[in-house]
Amino acid sequence: MAEAQTALSLRDASLSFGGRTLWEGLSADVRPGEFIAVLGANGSGKSTLLKAILGLQPLSGGRIEVGGAPARKGNRKVGYIPQQRLFTAETPLRGRDLVGLGVDGARWGLPLRGAAQRRRVDELLEHVGAASVADRPIGTLSGGEQQRLRAAQALASSPELLLCDEPLLSLDLAHQRGVSDLIGEQARRGTAVLFVTHEINPIIRHVDRVLYLANGGHRIGTPDEVLRTEVLSSLYGSRVDVVRVGGRIIVAGGQDSAHHVHGEGPGHGPEEAIA
Repeated sequence: MAEAQTALSLRDASLSFGGRTLWEGLSADVRPGEFIAVLGANGSGKSTLLKAILGLQPLSGGRIEVGGAPARKGNRKVGYIPQQRLFTAETPLRGRDLVGLGVDGARWGLPLRGAAQRRRVDELLEHVGAASVADRPIGTLSGGEQQRLRAAQALASSPELLLCDEPLLSLDLAHQRGVSDLIGEQARRGTAVLFVTHEINPIIRHVDRVLYLANGGHRIGTPDEVLRTEVLSSLYGSRVDVVRVGGRIIVAGGQDSAHHVHGEGPGHGPEEAIA
């Protein structure tokens, strides 16, 4: 793959803490418009991978490049939706103020919102379906509404790469679908997406490839290539069963490898999780 066609490149990347290897030998190219789900149990290094791409966490070995240049802090080519942390009711920001920080927050001093900036904020609010809450205090909004605003803020710089760290956490099924469809649409517009999640089914219709991290190792490929009993059992070193039920993928195994991915399968309505 030519470097000019690569939004993100990892070459033999590794990361260790205190003698424990989170992952090593990680090499992959992510193309513009590609949607990659990053899966794995707690502590497997999913969020840490995003921090390394953001230039916030140095690697133990190898390299990461974004758009052909080394990963660095403050790269406007990279958008980031963090794990959900609800704003308190006292937060002195409106919805449009949060989005505005993504438009001009990189400038020195107080943001100066001219007509062009205000138009851009309005466009982003409309794009994420949050125009109706633009002037409400952000702390009074629901979790789903706040996540839509965070998505708008992340998209403000028209990023070439969008990093999403568990953006569906604590959202109900309706809001999961809304946020995942929004991010899927951004991928179709040409933005490369890395989407960290415990639950692949709410996003499965958007996913091109899966990066699965476990026990210091990894596998990358299509969902059908990676989410298989023999592949995950090999990664974990113990039996892990992968079952497809009614369009959903259920993953279950022994000890700490056990986790379930649930939600909505392609073409199916909301269903209860299988425990």
